[in-house]
Amino acid sequence: MAKPTDIRPPFTRETALKKVRAAEDAWNTRDPERVSLAYSQNSRWRNRETFVEGRPQIVEFLSGKWDKEREYRLAKQLWSFTDNRIAVRFQYEYHDDAGNWFRAYGNENWEFDDDGLMRRREASINDYAIDPSERKFHWPLGPRPADHPGLEERVK
Repeated sequence: MAKPTDIRPPFTRETALKKVRAAEDAWNTRDPERVSLAYSQNSRWRNRETFVEGRPQIVEFLSGKWDKEREYRLAKQLWSFTDNRIAVRFQYEYHDDAGNWFRAYGNENWEFDDDGLMRRREASINDYAIDPSERKFHWPLGPRPADHPGLEERVK
C-alpha cells in the first residue's frame, strides 16, 4: 500500500489513479490515526456540514464517524485531476446500530501540498437507505480486493 508522501504533485493520470486507490485503501482500514497521516498538519476539511482543521480534529472526526457507520466499505473513482488537485466520486455502504443499511454517494475535491499531503478536502455526501439485499460491497472488512469491481465497473 502506498504511503501518502509516495505520490506527489504534479499528478499524471497514472499517479492520480494511484493516489485515489491509496486513499480508498487507507479509509477502508477505518484507522483514524493512519488515515490522518495522509493530511497536512493544518489540513482543512468540509465534510457535509462539518468543518475540521488539523490532524487531531481529523482523528476525532473519523473516530466518531466509524463508531456510527458500522461495516463501512468504500469505493472511490478518479473524476478529474490537475497539477496538485484531484476530484473523485465515491460510494460507501454501512449500517447503523439498529442494523439499517445505507449507501452514501458523494464527490470530493482534494488539494495537495508539494509533499503529497492533502491540505484541503471538500466533501459533498448524500445517504440513501437501502435494503440489505441491495448491497454492492461484500468484500471482507478492509481494503477492497483488486478483483472486486470498483465504481467504474458498475452501472449504478
